[in-house]
Amino acid sequence: MVPLPTVFVVDDDRAFCQSLRMLLHSAGLRVEDYSSAESFLEAGCAQRPGCLVLDVRMPGWSGLELQAHLRAKRLRMPIIFITGHGDIPMAVRALKAGAVDFLEKPFDDEALLQCVYHALERDTQRRQGEFSRAQADARLARLTPREKEVMQLVAAGRSNKQIAAELKISHRTVEIYRARVMEKLGAKSICDLIRIAMTCEEELCTDPLAEAADH
Repeated sequence: MVPLPTVFVVDDDRAFCQSLRMLLHSAGLRVEDYSSAESFLEAGCAQRPGCLVLDVRMPGWSGLELQAHLRAKRLRMPIIFITGHGDIPMAVRALKAGAVDFLEKPFDDEALLQCVYHALERDTQRRQGEFSRAQADARLARLTPREKEVMQLVAAGRSNKQIAAELKISHRTVEIYRARVMEKLGAKSICDLIRIAMTCEEELCTDPLAEAADH
């Protein structure tokens, strides 16, 4: 079974953690709280579904240091930063590194909940995308190099006649390859085939962590 999404609160202020836990529970959300970045990491939570509500300043690792560590490990849990004494450069740094939002205490409860809902939705979409890409990659691994060429040309909108001319094979051979590609990919239509090809192309061309670091 896939674990249910959890809101992980990391803050050394125990009274604040208890208050936040009550708020999130009242909204029907699963919550776990930790008093330090180190205890959060030791609990092995970073790869679980959910999001992270993270204090910027804490004894030991700061929130920004934890964010940098997760990025270095390519762990993409969405982060909402909260602080009682943040500043604009700190917020800019956190947001450029991929944080969902940066809230200053005291904050409006509804504003925090909306940030949490957004972060959980982002995490769900990312995981669904990764699952779809893994499925597509597994199917593509079954194709021969020639079948992959035919698939790419079909996905690019080439006709059988054009593919035959480009690959210097017969029209009938193209039809055979197309049928094999459709069967191996489990594609019921050309639209299915194109979607699978696009999913794999996105995996090769898109790196959210790299994009965040470039901005």
